[in-house]
Amino acid sequence: MKETKSNYCENCGEFHDAVRDYTSQVKVGETVPDFEFEAYQNGEVKIMSLSKLRGKWVVLVFYPADFTFVCPTELEELAKLYPKFQAANAEIISVSSDTVFAHKAWHTASPGIKEIKYPMAADPSGKLAYAFGVLVEGGEAVFTPDEGLSLRGSFIIDPAGVLRSMEINDNSIGRKGAETLRKLQAAQYVETHKGQVCPASWEPGEDTLEPGLDLVGKL
Repeated sequence: MKETKSNYCENCGEFHDAVRDYTSQVKVGETVPDFEFEAYQNGEVKIMSLSKLRGKWVVLVFYPADFTFVCPTELEELAKLYPKFQAANAEIISVSSDTVFAHKAWHTASPGIKEIKYPMAADPSGKLAYAFGVLVEGGEAVFTPDEGLSLRGSFIIDPAGVLRSMEINDNSIGRKGAETLRKLQAAQYVETHKGQVCPASWEPGEDTLEPGLDLVGKL
């Protein structure tokens, strides 16, 4: 079972968990807290933070671990779509509990992962995964294979830092990169077209809806 560091507080006489006390879990419609983290990108290790990405759309893509099976299919698919995300003023950041050194080794070894140009964030403490509600935590006496890893979570954050969309899957269920892009495009459309909403399976260029009593019972 993965252990987390706890510190005794002399002021209140209680132990505080360094991961759980970092922040409460984020919710759609609320501003996400700032985080600083290491990331591997284009052969370099860099320090990134969510606050420095204000002004851009951010797509955080959590996955369980490097050198696994479903994960490379998802990340390679996003790598192919990355230019479209960039054209939409969005940054993709993949996140797992691996270190930047593991990311580098995987990037070197895997033909598919080698195509990735977006940042691959390291979250070995689990603080990002916990804050976004995707950290797999086991019980006191029960060990699970995914304990300490992340579920497959995708989060779309707007330029003001507000969480606009979230999707969390069981680790056996892979995601579709094109659907994440579609959600981003829908979020951007309603951001710039106040009063409009996007119906099911909406794609850019298609009709939207303007909610009102005249539509009730007609759809």
